[in-house]
Amino acid sequence: MNYPISSINHAYLGSSVYATLREALITGRLKPNDRLRIRELAEQVGTSVTPVRDAILQLAKEQALEMRTPKDIRVPQLDEQQYQEIRTLRLDLEGLGAEKAAQTVTEYELQRIAQNIENNRKAISSEDLPEALRLNSEFHLMLAESARMPLLSNFIDSLWMRTGPLIAQAYAHFSERMAIEHHEEILRALRKRDSATARKAIQEDILDGSQKMVEFLAASREG
Repeated sequence: MNYPISSINHAYLGSSVYATLREALITGRLKPNDRLRIRELAEQVGTSVTPVRDAILQLAKEQALEMRTPKDIRVPQLDEQQYQEIRTLRLDLEGLGAEKAAQTVTEYELQRIAQNIENNRKAISSEDLPEALRLNSEFHLMLAESARMPLLSNFIDSLWMRTGPLIAQAYAHFSERMAIEHHEEILRALRKRDSATARKAIQEDILDGSQKMVEFLAASREG
């Protein structure tokens, strides 16, 4: 099996394997219920099994992967209750992050966020779903990092590892307005240093896609 993952920096095997798998989860290149085989992953990235096993154990500890048995390692399939819990946490944590980011964001970060939105619009227009997904997750994590609250950023990153595979499955059903319009509202609020509007806009962004996610989960359950 050929996994949808990038090459790694062999100078830092453990952290590189972890970062590679983490990115594949956040951007949805690994899908719910995908099975990971340690030896196949090690062969693909050109390492021994040890750094791959260590990375998988860490991700399982963070509940981003599910170890049913030592040889049956899966990307978790969230149910509606789990998704609703994560959504509730994201509303509070990403709302706080956007509020703080409006107070601390730098001009350089504003330029990066603006470029992310422009690149995402182009990806959506060209129907490049993998790139649009990558840019979408990048936007949310850049916003969190701009808040200058490292623990908060880590918590949000962890939630995205758990929801990325599911968002990827449902993303094709999102409209362009749902995918990008709220991001532009957030950028305008950041430029105005308007904390309340930034918080409201990121929460609306999360909620706007929520109904589609719930519908997708319901359809998956019925199927």
